[in-house]
Amino acid sequence: MIEVKVLGVGCANCKATHKLIEKVASDNAISINLKKIEDTAEIMSYGIMSTPGVIVDGKIAHAGGIPDKVTVLSWFKSQCCPTDNDCC
Repeated sequence: MIEVKVLGVGCANCKATHKLIEKVASDNAISINLKKIEDTAEIMSYGIMSTPGVIVDGKIAHAGGIPDKVTVLSWFKSQCCPTDNDCC
């Protein structure tokens, strides 16, 4: 299961990013464990200075603004299929 954290204090972009990640995972039958992190100190511990930030399996995948669907899907494909992005 892919671990995904959305980092942000609850702004509209953070909420939209969270919903987008849920939808992309659901639409593509990809199992993720999605958490929302709103604690400022914890967000800063990742080195994220612009929210929303997204952490995928412990690595920064995105910071600032709402990512597009293709970008979100690419995070999941690279995690579950490191050598073949068509296997998920």
